[in-house]
Amino acid sequence: MSGILYLCGTPIGNLEDMTFRAVRTLKEADLIAAEDTRNSIKLLNHFEIHTPMTSYHEYNKIEKGRELVEKMRQGMKIALITDAGMPGISDPGEELTAMALEAGIPVTAVPGPAACVTGLVLSGLPSRRFAFEAFLPQDKKERREILRELKEEFRTTVLYEAPHRLLRTLEELREVLGESRRAAVCRELTKKHETLFRGTLGEACAHYRQEAPRGECVLVLEGRSRLEVRQAEQENWKAMSLEAHMALYMEKGMDRKEAMKQVAKDRGCSKRDVYQQLLEQEE
Repeated sequence: MSGILYLCGTPIGNLEDMTFRAVRTLKEADLIAAEDTRNSIKLLNHFEIHTPMTSYHEYNKIEKGRELVEKMRQGMKIALITDAGMPGISDPGEELTAMALEAGIPVTAVPGPAACVTGLVLSGLPSRRFAFEAFLPQDKKERREILRELKEEFRTTVLYEAPHRLLRTLEELREVLGESRRAAVCRELTKKHETLFRGTLGEACAHYRQEAPRGECVLVLEGRSRLEVRQAEQENWKAMSLEAHMALYMEKGMDRKEAMKQVAKDRGCSKRDVYQQLLEQEE
């Protein structure tokens, strides 16, 4: 009879965020797979959890993943924890989850804190739709491609960044997304010295040039404004003469009435305005 894989969320800074269910699950598991056993032993000791631990991390995730899957095939209950937050979010837990599911092993989550969601809700930026990018790639070509994609992204975007790289990343974002794009930088989330900086990318760059950041950072970026895009498109259409704009659609087979309707939509005005301007130009 197969075992089970528990994805256990652990605190991202404040130990009081540990759930009763997570403590119980870790105590009842046969084995805990931890990203860094040296870090996790402090958590286990604090909650008097004596379950055996094994390391599962980025550099052994394939070989160790197979070993853990085999143990679960034999009926073992394994709890997966990361250094902080939910396993599977920007860590190798996603690979173990996929391997377990492919092997037909039940997987369940014991929810807990996640820095990306905590930063998002603290930012004050729109949260109905958002994208999570984790850490930007270090490869220069891949990094440039991601930054270009972020420039066109309409959703709020959440990034992770180390303190020693924060200013460089902010400068790159400012260069690509522009000075006025709003952002929030959340540091030391849930900890005693938690801080939140809100402003434009230009203001964030100026702030962190003067004040070196400490602690892991969550960076939340405002999405591209649909209103600004529409206004820019309307200005581009207005740069074309009304006659040429009408001819563009009539050459595609539209009758005069349909073309006027589309031209009005493109320019952000009423069909009556287009009709009136055409009349004036014919006189």
